[in-house]
Amino acid sequence: MPNPFLKIADLPNSPFPAQPSVAGSLALAPSTRPRTEADDDAIKFAKGVLRSESDAILAQIDRLDDDFCVALGIVASCQGYVVVTGMGKAGLIGRKLSATLSSTGTPSHFLHPAEAFHGDLGAIRAGDVVLAISYSGETEEVKRLLAPLASRNVPIVSIVSNRRSALGRASSAVLEIGKIEEADALRLAPSSSAAAMLAVGDALALAVSREKGFRSEDFARFHPGGSLGRQLSAVDDCMRPVAQCRAAKDSATVRDVFSSCRKPGRRSGAILLTNETRTLTGIFTDSDLAKLFETRGENAFDRSICEVMTKTPTVVESGVLMKEAVALMASRKISELPVVDREGKPLGLIDITDLGDFFPTGV
Repeated sequence: MPNPFLKIADLPNSPFPAQPSVAGSLALAPSTRPRTEADDDAIKFAKGVLRSESDAILAQIDRLDDDFCVALGIVASCQGYVVVTGMGKAGLIGRKLSATLSSTGTPSHFLHPAEAFHGDLGAIRAGDVVLAISYSGETEEVKRLLAPLASRNVPIVSIVSNRRSALGRASSAVLEIGKIEEADALRLAPSSSAAAMLAVGDALALAVSREKGFRSEDFARFHPGGSLGRQLSAVDDCMRPVAQCRAAKDSATVRDVFSSCRKPGRRSGAILLTNETRTLTGIFTDSDLAKLFETRGENAFDRSICEVMTKTPTVVESGVLMKEAVALMASRKISELPVVDREGKPLGLIDITDLGDFFPTGV
């Protein structure tokens, strides 16, 4: 049976010379297998790739000029969509930049340049701006877009290596990244140039976001899911509403409070306590209950709960961001945080058991 792991270089009369490889030793854990010359060579090459890409990005800092400000003005004042286009690796970069624009306050979508001539040109409307990405500036599929865009008076902002390219000449603003040597061994695969185009595109997208005054509250609206979205949401969106919390008057006895405060679902670790005007005066937590047992204070069960509750507890007002609330819980080492209105009346409760894995800071 043929060896399925036989390399081409091992075949008789192979035109490809054998190369040192680390693959054969990967079965061993990195902490136990010996370091080889092939390992050193691979790491040296990988470091060279990172150095080449980082140098390409750093070189863009000094290349930013007045054209960047023109591009910023065009994109920031766009009344429609920023339509991003590019072919191949440039297209993949374009998809990412389109997503960045959309998530930071600038409506955007991606247009495949080849599909544009099969009906997708209809996706470009008056008021749109095109962000075209092409390292050479001579990509045939992108060049075919230039005449239709000109006929519709759609401004083009381009990211190219040479402003004298066909795409550069047709653009209202050019972000010229210059000639860049690729990082691969053959100096052919888009790598350093791709890193530079992506970085320049990010610089433009984030500068536009800043120009528009994009705020963390806006970011939260566009990222409602996941940890980041929850941290940037208001406590009102994440708290247990007061109707779902255990609450009682602070004049009731401990025994009466526990016998009457029954709620369906998962119990919170605190009871919200209010006075006659429904203002929050304290909370009674699992820790407070444990203290009664530890100090043999069972006789307190028939006394007013205001005598043993946690008075003037730490609270947050409605509208505070969750990231601020969680930071407060962590600094005070508390597990429950009441949410109140401006008059001090309880609106709900942030309970540590509801936070899950969204907040790695913990308490």
